[in-house]
Amino acid sequence: MSAEKRNALGRGLSALLNDNENVHQAKTSVSSQGDVTSPGSISDIKLAEIETNPFQPRTDFDQQALAELADSIKIQGLIQPITVRRLGPHSYQLISGERRFRASKLAGLSYIPAYVRSANDQQMLEMALIENIQRENLNAIEVALSFQRMIEECHLKQEELGDRVSKNRSTVTNYLRLLRLPPVVQAGIRDEQISMGHAKALLSVEDPTKQIFYYQHIIKQGLSVRMTEELVRNAVHAGTNKQAKRPEPVSFQVQKIQDDLASKFSTRVKLKVDSRGKGTIEIPFLSQDDLGRILEIMEW
Repeated sequence: MSAEKRNALGRGLSALLNDNENVHQAKTSVSSQGDVTSPGSISDIKLAEIETNPFQPRTDFDQQALAELADSIKIQGLIQPITVRRLGPHSYQLISGERRFRASKLAGLSYIPAYVRSANDQQMLEMALIENIQRENLNAIEVALSFQRMIEECHLKQEELGDRVSKNRSTVTNYLRLLRLPPVVQAGIRDEQISMGHAKALLSVEDPTKQIFYYQHIIKQGLSVRMTEELVRNAVHAGTNKQAKRPEPVSFQVQKIQDDLASKFSTRVKLKVDSRGKGTIEIPFLSQDDLGRILEIMEW
């Protein structure tokens, strides 16, 4: 492995894997049973003798991307070995490289090149998490969950975690804050309906109900990150300037009408009804374009 590639993996991973300058000089030993002469070597191992890593942080594998990688492997072979640990004779457990492992199966390979390492369960978890964070295209929620697992299960502080993954503490903190958002918003980040920039803007809103409301508004209106930041900033500013007084309680019927109207117009709607049944409906708008959108819904 070249110095350039080792640096790309980060110092934490390199130290965990106990890499050295001569890893590519390690003698490859292949027997008819797929056995390995020594830990640390690069060997061809039977796919059937490898079990997947129970600590794998990635749960979503793009099937089309796997098929494309499988086609590439059929033509060019697997260029980058996976990493396993030896459990016993003819028995190995995947540490990292599950995407390559799955694609090799799709390609119909019987053997796969692998680095053989020694690792306990905690080291395996840490290595799998770091390898995925550094080398796989995880979505922001998967990265955040991986960070959380490293903190909770590997007993790392945020500073130590930052050192492991070569990221500063503020970056780690920003990812972890995403896990404070309501599940529906987290799912939207995971499914790439909104970006991390949108999510960071939503974190400025403390009320989870309002976070969901703005999240739905972002999707329906196709708001950019800048538009979302302006929307949230105006909302927070308006809330700060309001006089601190308890709102009068509203009936279930009035609340239901408000919620239905808010859903229809994709903006907050306020319905005021007095004891005689008279009242007003307030529909705020953010710009002339937003007003035009509301009037179009009203078929004005």
